[in-house]
Amino acid sequence: MATDASTIGRMQASGNTRGTLVAFLALSLVWGASFLFMKLGLEGLAPGQVVIGRVWFGAVTLAAVMLATRRHWPRNPRLWGHMVVVAVTFGVAPYALFAWAEQTVPSGLASIYNATTPIMTLLLTPLLLRSERLSRAQAGGVVIGIVGVLVLSAPWQLIGSADLAGSLPGQLACLGATLCYGFSGLYLRRFVFGRGVDSLTLSAMEICLAAPLALILLPFGGLQPIQVSVPVVLSIAALGVLGTGLAYIWYYRVLGEWGAARASTVTYLAPVVGVVLGVLVLGETVHWYEPVGGLVVIAGIVASQGRWRMLGRATSPGQAQPGQRRARENPLGSRP
Repeated sequence: MATDASTIGRMQASGNTRGTLVAFLALSLVWGASFLFMKLGLEGLAPGQVVIGRVWFGAVTLAAVMLATRRHWPRNPRLWGHMVVVAVTFGVAPYALFAWAEQTVPSGLASIYNATTPIMTLLLTPLLLRSERLSRAQAGGVVIGIVGVLVLSAPWQLIGSADLAGSLPGQLACLGATLCYGFSGLYLRRFVFGRGVDSLTLSAMEICLAAPLALILLPFGGLQPIQVSVPVVLSIAALGVLGTGLAYIWYYRVLGEWGAARASTVTYLAPVVGVVLGVLVLGETVHWYEPVGGLVVIAGIVASQGRWRMLGRATSPGQAQPGQRRARENPLGSRP
C-alpha cells in the first residue's frame, strides 16, 4: 500500500522533532557538565592550561566540521577583526575567569552563576546599543535578576566565615565571565550578524582565533608542571570537543527548528545538570540559597523577555526561518 505525501511529511516532521529534542537534551547535559569537566581538569592543570586545552580541542573539532561540511572561510578582513574581539571576550576571557573561579567556587555554583548571562546582556544593552531602551518588563527582569545574584552570593554568610569570604573573588570572577558573555553577544549583534555568514562558520572562526590567543596565558601559570591522569585528559577533551565544539552544532539545530525563545531554555536546564553532577560526582554541598538564587535569576530572565507564555509554545519545522531570524538578532545565549 502506497504512503501518501502528507504521511511522509508527518513522519519526517516527527523524526526532526525527536532529533531536535535529543540535540536539546544533549546540549543541556554537555553545557551543564562543562563545569564538572573544568573542576576535574583543575586537579592536574592550572586554570590557564585548562583554557588552552579546551580551546585547542574545540578549534580542531570545529575546523574538522568546516572541512567535512565544505564550508568556506570568509575573506572579509574587517569581519576577522571583529571576530578577534569576540574570540577574546566570548572565549578566552570568560573561559579563564570560570577556570580561575572554580579553584574556590563549587562547580554547581559556577553553573548557576552562568545563568546570569541574559541579565548582564540587558544591563549592557543601553550602553552598546544606544538606540534601544529597556522596556518596563526588561527593567523589572534586571531588578529581579540582581536580587537573585545577591541571594546567590549570600552576603550574610560571609561575615565571620573565612571559607566563604575566600570564595567571594571566585564568585565575582563568575560574574565577570557572564559580563563578558553579555558584552560579546551585543557586540556580535552590532558588528557581526547580518553579514551573510552562518552561525557555525562564525563559531569556528571564533574558536580557531581563540586557540592561538589563549597562548597568552602561558606566562600566567601556563608553563607550570602538569599532573597527567586519565580523568584530567578525558575532562579537557570532553570540555573542548563536546562543550566548545559539537555543542554548537546541536545548538544551531535547536535554534533552526524551535526558534530563539524555546532554544534559550537551555539556560534554565544547564544549571540543574551542573548542580546535580557536582553533588553526585564531586560530593559538593548545596546550600539553600544557591538554588533559590538561581531560580530568582531565571525568573528575572523569563520576566524580562516576556516568555511566560512563549515557553509553552511549540514551533513547527515550517516555522524555522522566523526562529533563525530571531537567532541572528539576539546574542548567542549563555554558555560555559
